[in-house]
Amino acid sequence: MPRMSSKLTVLITNKPMLRFSFSRLAAFLLLIMVIAQACSPEPLFDNTKKVPGSVWKEDDVIRFEVPIQDTNNLYRFFLNIRHSTDYRYAIVFFFINTTFPDGQTGRDTVECILADRSGKWLGRGITNIRDNQVMLRSSLRFPQQGVYVFEFRQAMREAELKGIKDIGLRIIK
Repeated sequence: MPRMSSKLTVLITNKPMLRFSFSRLAAFLLLIMVIAQACSPEPLFDNTKKVPGSVWKEDDVIRFEVPIQDTNNLYRFFLNIRHSTDYRYAIVFFFINTTFPDGQTGRDTVECILADRSGKWLGRGITNIRDNQVMLRSSLRFPQQGVYVFEFRQAMREAELKGIKDIGLRIIK
């Protein structure tokens, strides 16, 4: 039986390695981003409303009317919150009033965490503005066809909640 050599043999060639120029790399990354965007599902509803003066008063209601035709599929239900880093709290509480097409109503209280325990802001942003997308329901089914009305109120027990810039609602199939 032949003995195996314990030496490692390395093959060295003079062939150039595959090289990417910056412009080729940028074009490649752009292509990947376009493909990824094309693969993401089209939202059923996606709307954002500004909070006047970035001061959300306790009586101010942010209202969204969502027409629903499909009652068979499941949907993901997101709340989008844009706030400044001047916002004083790590959380925000909301009341969400829902009016169904037949006139019935429901009410939920939702807590959204905007910063971790160390005080670091969550969400995206590179300046003093942070964007958060909070999933409220991962498998929501609408029981009736027609227009649903979602009304959001801040529930922080302050007459004026400073630093909240925009509130949005996004529903994805």
